[in-house]
Amino acid sequence: MKHIITVLFLGLSVLFTDSLMGQIKTPAASQMAKLTTTVGLTDITLEYSRPSRSGRKIYGELVPFDAMWRTGANKNSMISFSDDVMIGGSEVKKGTYAIFTKPGKTSWEVYFYSDTENWGVPEKWDNAKVAAKVMVTPVSVQNVETFTLEIANVSYNDCYLELNWETTSIPVKIDVPTVKKVTSSITSVMGGPSANDYSSAARYYRESKIDLSQALVWMKKAVDMGNDKYWHLRQLSLIEADLGNYKDAIETAKKSLDKAKEAGNQDYVKMNNDSIAEWSKKK
Repeated sequence: MKHIITVLFLGLSVLFTDSLMGQIKTPAASQMAKLTTTVGLTDITLEYSRPSRSGRKIYGELVPFDAMWRTGANKNSMISFSDDVMIGGSEVKKGTYAIFTKPGKTSWEVYFYSDTENWGVPEKWDNAKVAAKVMVTPVSVQNVETFTLEIANVSYNDCYLELNWETTSIPVKIDVPTVKKVTSSITSVMGGPSANDYSSAARYYRESKIDLSQALVWMKKAVDMGNDKYWHLRQLSLIEADLGNYKDAIETAKKSLDKAKEAGNQDYVKMNNDSIAEWSKKK
């Protein structure tokens, strides 16, 4: 009986120890980092793991020269852009990219790779997935203990992605479309409301029964500016009919009807035919 109790006690001790171990949290050897920086009007986000030097010789030993490197630790490092950007003369579409590098003694190759689901360098490299590749001359810096990616030298129009570790920094210039976005915004605002703005406002005024006369002005403006699709003409005819202008409403409905027939939209064909028949009795 004594032996049975001892065995049970030892078994419970093992279970208790395993349970405790499962609850204990310890720091990862390479800490995760995530940061977002706004450059002009573009958000750039970095996600990566940060190995430390810990007395080791990094480049040429831990990280070999002339071999593809995951550029960090664990899952591949990633960079995301909220807008299309330019890197090394190549347009990189907005989205998320893995960062891979090939360190060299006198120059580095830096790759922005569209497939981000890799634990390190892809087993099969696909050049079609390379969104941009740049050659960079290393810059000497004071010792950096922990591998660091950062967005530095930020201006309205560009910045540098810097890869820093040991005594080496690799700066990669990134151009953002601030001028294009601001110019487009200024042109849009200074140019006044668009045809869609006038159309939306007119429809809201009609459906909310706020001011039919103003709705008519806005919808005619939208049509004059090019919003003359059958659904816009349909809205114009409805406003004209609501104002009692049945003659005008019928003429507009006929235009909508013709365009609906061309587009093969039978719903609008029926609605216009029904309206024309109804309004013809009232004019």
